[in-house]
Amino acid sequence: MVSTASLYGRYKADAVETMSPGRLIVALYDRLLLDLQRAAESIARNDYSSSHAQLVHAQEIVAELHDSLDVDAWPGGASLAAIYEFLLRELVTANVDKDASRIAVCHDLVVPLRNAWCEAAGIAVR
Repeated sequence: MVSTASLYGRYKADAVETMSPGRLIVALYDRLLLDLQRAAESIARNDYSSSHAQLVHAQEIVAELHDSLDVDAWPGGASLAAIYEFLLRELVTANVDKDASRIAVCHDLVVPLRNAWCEAAGIAVR
């Protein structure tokens, strides 16, 4: 007998595998924003273990976005790569210093990027 958790995991994997490239990028941005929100909340509660886990996951997402970026594909590629590099530095520093203000800076930078990708992918901005 297959467990509900196993079925749900398969459903999520199938959903990701069938996403368009634009939708996948938006999903990464959505999860990045969730990680940033959770990390800031964890720092406010002095739950540094949780904030660490959230910030490490956020760093992994930004690294994936950076590494998958083809900087030669369009004129803004190098600028976007520089933004990702800035985000990575800020996230590492925020994690080391447990600095919610750096997380807020990252959040404020990511929101318009996410919204631009939504527009490019034809997804309604929420």
